[in-house]
Amino acid sequence: MTALVGLPDRLVRFLRDRRAVSALEFAIMLPLMLVLYLGCVEVTQGIAVKRKVTLTAHALADLASQYTAIDSAEMTNILNAGSAIIAPYPAGGLQETVSEIAIDGQGNATVVWSNTLNGTALTLGQSVTIPTTLAAPNTYLILGQAQYSYNPIYGYVLTGTLTLSDQFFLLPRQSNSIAYAGS
Repeated sequence: MTALVGLPDRLVRFLRDRRAVSALEFAIMLPLMLVLYLGCVEVTQGIAVKRKVTLTAHALADLASQYTAIDSAEMTNILNAGSAIIAPYPAGGLQETVSEIAIDGQGNATVVWSNTLNGTALTLGQSVTIPTTLAAPNTYLILGQAQYSYNPIYGYVLTGTLTLSDQFFLLPRQSNSIAYAGS
């Protein structure tokens, strides 16, 4: 009973005491701030990898479009450029494909040749969907494709592996089409 006598006074003193408010606020906000920080790190990394994938697809089409004929050694060099572009991220998850697309008089696009690194090349004669603005009759396009399997550092539990991909079409620069003498 004597313990309850001074309870209202102690309760009032406790409620007026502001010495630990900052520590309490910090303890409440710390988990939220960590989640926000790590989320920003994940989003930034994902955007950076996606940008590298886009740059790789563009570089593949750009490098191939500068030739009049490509042999297997030159194609190997073109495809190996993707590993340099994707750095500092591991190149093991990168799949690259370079293809030439022929557009006939009716605007139908088919694969003339295709080569890949760590992926599956397009089948010769396979029909390809291209943007209608690029479907000029009796022309050729170089198609660069890149795909990357990205494993987020912190968000892997939530998202798993993300597949980032892009493709890029360019006209051959030096000739109407590019001959490929590879295996």
